[in-house]
Amino acid sequence: MKKAFIGSRLRQLRRERNLTQAALAEVLGISAAYVNMLEKNQRSLSVPVLMALSEQFGIDWHDVVPDSGSTVLADLRTAIRDPLFADNAPDLDELRAAIDHTPVFVQNFLKLYQNHRTAIDNVMRLGGERLPADMLALSSETTIHDFFRSQGNHFDSLERAAENLAEEQPCPSDEMQMMLKARLRDRHDISVVTLPVEEMKESLRIYDAEAASLQLSEALDFPNRTFQMAHVLCFVEFADILADITSNSSLKTKRSIDRCHIELANYFAAALLMPYDRFLDVAEQTRYDINRLVSAFSVSYEQVCQRLTTLHRDTRRGVPFFFLRVDRAGNVTKRFNATSFTIAEHGGSCPVWNLHTTFRTPGVIQPQFVELPDGERYFTLSRTTDRPVYSMDTQERRLAISLGCEIRHAQKLIYTTRTPIPADEDFSKIGISCHLCSRVNCAQRAHDPLVIELKTDPSRRGETRYES
Repeated sequence: MKKAFIGSRLRQLRRERNLTQAALAEVLGISAAYVNMLEKNQRSLSVPVLMALSEQFGIDWHDVVPDSGSTVLADLRTAIRDPLFADNAPDLDELRAAIDHTPVFVQNFLKLYQNHRTAIDNVMRLGGERLPADMLALSSETTIHDFFRSQGNHFDSLERAAENLAEEQPCPSDEMQMMLKARLRDRHDISVVTLPVEEMKESLRIYDAEAASLQLSEALDFPNRTFQMAHVLCFVEFADILADITSNSSLKTKRSIDRCHIELANYFAAALLMPYDRFLDVAEQTRYDINRLVSAFSVSYEQVCQRLTTLHRDTRRGVPFFFLRVDRAGNVTKRFNATSFTIAEHGGSCPVWNLHTTFRTPGVIQPQFVELPDGERYFTLSRTTDRPVYSMDTQERRLAISLGCEIRHAQKLIYTTRTPIPADEDFSKIGISCHLCSRVNCAQRAHDPLVIELKTDPSRRGETRYES
């Protein structure tokens, strides 16, 4: 077992039960001095003590042993890059110590910092106009993204439910749609019908529980019709799992909980269409060839990219990816991230990133090696994806998506065969957004940065109007 320090958790457990250190020591069969050292993180947790805690108090070991903290550490590192901390930023060892010794404080600090960033973003978007009070609260989408990120973008209960269903009714990927249609009909008396766009209008899917009817628009292609059936099946058969997951989250409003249930049902659908072990097997065998995965599982390119961000099972992990989708104007329309990469929340991401040039070459994967201002490096794969077309008026509803990983994982991807890792100076120098980017002499700068003050020289004209 990896060394685990549980000082704050053990202290909280003891106080909740009104026990002294001596009383807890007696229950666990250890010395009071040992309990004291455990609470001060001077000793790591041993397996016998862990088993005693589980046996005596009936608690799950997951509630005692902290996770790896990698996501929390990444969020802390992102926060302290803010100019607020420029004069006295803690080092890596101090951040790790804070996570180990004061995890509750760390979570509250991150929540406070997120609220601070949201307030600044709102001011920037409104151009200094008076803010409605409720705009200072995190949006539902931000709260849901943060919740998924806190879980490593992996939900084992949904994975297991999908695997159990696949074992109960095994079928090839190209027959999945027929299986789902039959299951909805035979198990739940739900009829599935595909209707013309004229009848569905702007709706892609309409599920009427009272009428036991699922209507799908013919605007959906084959993979997306299958996906929507799996999505509805999750609500019909596994609503209790969705409720259990959100009951343990920080989501409070009905809208945020409902939106989270929708995203979790999407997660289940992906897990059913692309079963964890089989999907990871093919991914590793093909060196994460996305188009091969599309063919192997009869799904869409975007569905494969999103599924690749979820492969974080404790016993077997894939390459950790982040996912970002934007429209032509650069607005962020979807994001998933369990890595240290900082993704722009609302839009305005860096024009140096080739994510924004993919619209010139629809359907072509564009690899790129990028470096952030803090020196972190990543390998990204960007490509366009098309939305359902209802009519002549809804053509060209094209979006761009990017899938990326830390540079240390890049060699595992087949795309580095033709695009080898470049020399240090040849990495594309990108930022999160111009407002928050500390780079100087950038030919693509579109906004004056909030984080640094660029030099002004009346006798010189730089590459942009922000530097002279």
